[in-house]
Amino acid sequence: QVQLVESGGGLVQAGGSLRLSCAASGGTFSRYGMAWFRQAPGKEREFVAGINWSGYSTPYADSVKGRFTISRDKARNTVFLQMNSLKPEDTAVYYCAAARSGSSTASSEGMDYWGKGTLVTVSS
Repeated sequence: QVQLVESGGGLVQAGGSLRLSCAASGGTFSRYGMAWFRQAPGKEREFVAGINWSGYSTPYADSVKGRFTISRDKARNTVFLQMNSLKPEDTAVYYCAAARSGSSTASSEGMDYWGKGTLVTVSS
C-alpha cells in the first residue's frame, strides 16, 4: 500500500518561505506523477503544483506561479514544494498526492493516493 507523509508545515510571516516534503513508500515512486493540493478553511481543495514521472512537466496554479517550485528526488522517494514570498492567502492544509498514470494532472480525480496533509499558516 502506498503511503504519503507530508512534513514541513508551520507558522511563517508574510514574505517568508517554507519547504514542504512528501515522503512516499510502498509503491513505484519513480513512475508516479505527483502533485500538491491545498484546502483553506471554508474553501474547496485546489490544485497547487504538479510534476510528472520524468520531472519535465511541472504545471502550477496561477496563484503560485513564480513563488512556488515543485521538485522530486527519486533516490529519496520524496517530492518537495518550495514556497517563497508567502502570503496570508496561502494559509491552508497542504496535501501531497500521487497518480499511477505518471502524469502531472491538475485534477484531484486523477490522483490515486493522498497524504494526510500538513498545515501552513501565514501571518500578516
